[in-house]
Amino acid sequence: MSKENPLYQGDEIKNLIPQREPILMVDTLFDADETSCETALTIQEGNMFCEDEFFTEPGLIEHIAQSASAFAGHTAKKNGKPAPIGFIGEVKKFKLAKLPHVGDKLHTSIKIISEINKISLLSAETKVNGILIDNCQMKIFIKED
Repeated sequence: MSKENPLYQGDEIKNLIPQREPILMVDTLFDADETSCETALTIQEGNMFCEDEFFTEPGLIEHIAQSASAFAGHTAKKNGKPAPIGFIGEVKKFKLAKLPHVGDKLHTSIKIISEINKISLLSAETKVNGILIDNCQMKIFIKED
């Protein structure tokens, strides 16, 4: 996937997901295909999920969920539909190697494993400078219109 020409960046992300500051945890959506995408977030000082210069586990989980939401929003817009609203249904097998610092740029890869009845099962992994810092599986429930 191309990291040189993002599909959405900065405030453009708000066209894909319902979250707004101070809980906006995705700032870039890179190329996406039918079942996967890559997102990013540069961790800013003052981020509500930071403690003692570290970005915490709840922040990483929220970043993954918003990455999935951005992917769903991108897919919907590509198909001429409004961006859906989703909710975390379950987080499984979350493994944390290390907490990132303020100033780090998270790169998260999302891959849809299966979709059934408005529930998506996905796998996610987050890297900083090419080093894996976390991975998990997540179920996302998509709200009906």
